[in-house]
Amino acid sequence: MMKNFGMTFGAMFFMAVLTAMPAWAETGSNPNLPAPYATKSSVKQAKVVGWQQGEMPTAPAGFTVTKFAGDLENPRWANELPNGDVLISEAKTGFVSTGANRVTLLRDADGNGEAETRHVLLQDLKQPFGMAYTDGYLYIANTDAVMRYAYQPGETVVKGVGEQILALPAKGYNNHWTRNLLFSPDGKALYVSVGSASNVGEYGMAQEQRRANILAVDPDGQNERIFAAGLRNPVGMAWEPVTGALWTAVNERDELGDALVPDYITSVTEGGFYGWPYSYWGQTPDPRLKGERPDLVAKAITPDYALGSHTASLGLAFYDGLSFPNDYKGG
Repeated sequence: MMKNFGMTFGAMFFMAVLTAMPAWAETGSNPNLPAPYATKSSVKQAKVVGWQQGEMPTAPAGFTVTKFAGDLENPRWANELPNGDVLISEAKTGFVSTGANRVTLLRDADGNGEAETRHVLLQDLKQPFGMAYTDGYLYIANTDAVMRYAYQPGETVVKGVGEQILALPAKGYNNHWTRNLLFSPDGKALYVSVGSASNVGEYGMAQEQRRANILAVDPDGQNERIFAAGLRNPVGMAWEPVTGALWTAVNERDELGDALVPDYITSVTEGGFYGWPYSYWGQTPDPRLKGERPDLVAKAITPDYALGSHTASLGLAFYDGLSFPNDYKGG
């Protein structure tokens, strides 16, 4: 059984992205970016068709895909608790007609890779996404606030009333409603990803306060600070196990052409600025904001790795296990 569920879902999504990329997509640590508007921007919404009975994703050699659980309503994110239970946030969005706005607990008691039981842990939430557990508290990132609940792994229901520890700006361009959570390895800081309210600041930067950032707070929500800025829509976050650096997956801007701007994964420097909305891929100015904030453009950090334009890449995980084939070790 694969125990790292961040890797399970993230790897499956990443494989799908790689197979779907057109031949001209710019990827890698040094992408060859085309000029703005070199290609026409187009929009094509995906049609959800679901899986046929017995149908599974195609996996690389050495892997087998099985269904851990089904019949979920718009599942958005997964989190594994210390006892092996798996939490799934199910959220209603503007792009789907279903969504439960709840957190469901899945339990695979015999370790065979299939959840035998499920429980509604929390419901009537506000578009929940990220989840985290530490020191007797379960943290849930609604679109408008971070909540925490007294909770012990193994429990199948949250008994008490939640406490709002951090209010967050709600709504946002396309699906920028997601708020993710990650604790520092020592448990002393909670990192919160908050996407922008707009594509490229078109509503005015006053609407972007505390947005396009990774925020950091104490476990009780106090002492908020901006850990990193200029990240248009950071979603997944993970700790790189060798250097200890924080990494994130970021959705970049639209309407500069189908080949711009590449989404990316990158290490995140504390106090760093990553360009949005004034520049992209480091210090390449966005022509729609020509001449604005040259001070920020001059210090914009170039991301580590481009994933291709408009891939909507969400999750990432570092593999330090032993069960995958040798080629995946240290990936």
